[in-house]
Amino acid sequence: MFGVIISGRPVLTEPQALSPTQYAFPLPATPSFSHIVVFLLPGTQLPPDTAAGVYVQIPPSSEFRFLGAIANEKQSAIFKVDGVDPAAMVDPATGQVAPVTLGVSVEPVARIAELMNAKQAQQQQGGSSGMELVRAGAAAANPISTKVLAQRIIANAFNFLASFAGNVGPGGQEVVPLKSFQDWWAKFEKKIEMDPGFLERGDQA
Repeated sequence: MFGVIISGRPVLTEPQALSPTQYAFPLPATPSFSHIVVFLLPGTQLPPDTAAGVYVQIPPSSEFRFLGAIANEKQSAIFKVDGVDPAAMVDPATGQVAPVTLGVSVEPVARIAELMNAKQAQQQQGGSSGMELVRAGAAAANPISTKVLAQRIIANAFNFLASFAGNVGPGGQEVVPLKSFQDWWAKFEKKIEMDPGFLERGDQA
């Protein structure tokens, strides 16, 4: 039902099912990361009047912190995750770094709206801690379709990678070095940190 992407890692699409409405993704803390993409798998629809709350638990804390939500109207989001410090997450019993746990819970829209409002109020009091790039559809004032968002991400990648294309082989097939894609992702991730709303504005610079 849900998928998760962390830069430089394989896409995760098979969470642990804790209940019919609750799922968990154990995420190795190394290498360290600061953003997580959560999305509905193609063809997936949440039940009417529900949204999927996204939570994170970072050792040594046992509490789950609310990050935001996705919904049928907003099927993907990028969340900023603060506090992933592998050096502080070593399990004394095993000597190994404990994993981060990402939780996804299907809940009534009204409950998600309450959590979103509480999070927003907390940020206004203590400063922003990195809201998700795309808010849940129930809370978005000017929703942008998943298709448009995907088109803008692809356009951003194409514009960056086009200058690195070169011809190889007898037929002169055009290729782009893998490192160029890695450089694009690093630049894209940095831009999200500095200006989370640039995709919503359609800014491809």
